[in-house]
Amino acid sequence: MSLSGAAFAIDTAAPWMAPYAARASRVVAHMARGASVGEALARESASSIGLAAGPLRFVAGDSAPPGEAYEAFIHRTARVPTRDNLHDFFNGLVWLRFPETKRRLNELQAAEIARDGIGATRGPLRDALTLFDENGAVLQAPPPLWEALAARDWRGLFVAHRALWRESRLLVFGHALLEKLAAPRKALTAHVLIAPGEIPPDGRADDATIAASLHPAHLAAKPFLPLPVLGVPGWCVQNENFSFYDDSDVFRPRRGAEPSPNAKALRAGTA
Repeated sequence: MSLSGAAFAIDTAAPWMAPYAARASRVVAHMARGASVGEALARESASSIGLAAGPLRFVAGDSAPPGEAYEAFIHRTARVPTRDNLHDFFNGLVWLRFPETKRRLNELQAAEIARDGIGATRGPLRDALTLFDENGAVLQAPPPLWEALAARDWRGLFVAHRALWRESRLLVFGHALLEKLAAPRKALTAHVLIAPGEIPPDGRADDATIAASLHPAHLAAKPFLPLPVLGVPGWCVQNENFSFYDDSDVFRPRRGAEPSPNAKALRAGTA
């Protein structure tokens, strides 16, 4: 099903939209009847999401006073400035689907801003928080897939262990990445969070589990692995032809690392 409204065209059947599809359909329907993005999101029970300052509300994009940081304003007022664009549309969807995780990210951001203010650079923790918020993903998968991903063994990850993806789940969390996936390109890459502890690979990693994994010291170490999302089986019809993974501009080896014997054998056609 494709949705159109204002400048929006969203394929709700795309696999990365699975956590958001039903709500996205309703929000775009509200917009088709004249609601702004913020108004349409608000009709999806945002008031039931509690922040320290009160129930969450989506407000006009220019609501924050000049000079106040975006995350600090949200923390102080429980209001999310929302423009009429795809970026803020997806940000709102993630707030509605994963409120505990978004609240945790906002609390950590606001605490850093309160302590250090706003400078020319964010610092390692705020960098990591922003990276996950904008471009992050959560992977639930058996160990061989994690090992291949860590080694940048793309043939092992997507070809040799392809059947294991049926036991796996990749959740795209970052709203900027969701926005980019509205017009998919091969090079689009998620930053997969390596959680400090096990997120069970049973298809049931929930909001509370992800929020609880966001420990400041762990995040400040940038615990992310890059994953070109259109390489995931079922996420792009072209990857059914394994030459898809020969593009070294997208599927880059780890710097200074020799390919695994399994990857070498696959490339040589002996596995």
